[in-house]
Amino acid sequence: MTLTSDFGTQDGYVGAMKGVLLSLAPDATVVDIAHDIPPHDVVAAAFALAQAAPHFPDGTIHVVVVDPGVGGARKPVVIDDGRHRFVGPDNGVLSLAARAPYAAVRAIEAPGFVAESPSSTFHGRDVFARCAGRLAAGARVTDAGPAWTLAGQLPLAGGARRDGDRVFARVIHVDRFGNLITDLPAAELPPSPEFIAGGARIRGLVRTYEDVGRGELLAYIGSGGTLEIAVREGRACDAVDLRRGDAIEVRRGRD
Repeated sequence: MTLTSDFGTQDGYVGAMKGVLLSLAPDATVVDIAHDIPPHDVVAAAFALAQAAPHFPDGTIHVVVVDPGVGGARKPVVIDDGRHRFVGPDNGVLSLAARAPYAAVRAIEAPGFVAESPSSTFHGRDVFARCAGRLAAGARVTDAGPAWTLAGQLPLAGGARRDGDRVFARVIHVDRFGNLITDLPAAELPPSPEFIAGGARIRGLVRTYEDVGRGELLAYIGSGGTLEIAVREGRACDAVDLRRGDAIEVRRGRD
């Protein structure tokens, strides 16, 4: 199984979750995807999980705890998408990785899947880890609680926007290198594309960072199959002053 959180590693929160998991499923293999997600950043956690989850074997359980609404109205849920199982809050954090149509979605409520006296501020330990441990020990997703319709959404719905011959790709993530990762798939790029990022114009795609000089802007198709903007050995987000949610204009260039 995997763990993703915004807990960091200095306070023992991740260790507490692993203790619960291994108490319930001693033979489980636990892999950390990331624990340095910016605090409360549900979108960043969803993106990190979506990048990593497809590369894990069938049957993997993914536990995600980036949960600014912990203890509130949002439900703790478990999703079976037919290949993997996902455990976390219903706040949109699972929506990029768990692929519909789902085999099952359940609210986590059943005895044994929740600690007897759960903390209202640490569902990572008392709900999500306990549920994942039970699943790893052989319980079924449908044992976790009643059927649930997911309500949580990310503020990224809608995808790239078209306006005549122009396409506006949206930045959905800025990685630690400052690269601008967009929601525009390679297949939707026009022929001989040009890109307007901030006030900068980039003509055409390149294949690698080495195709441009040090400090130059470049556009390329990233490992996730979508348009990305970078600066060779620099930070594109600072060079063009764009952040998550901002748009990059894509035009058909001259052949």
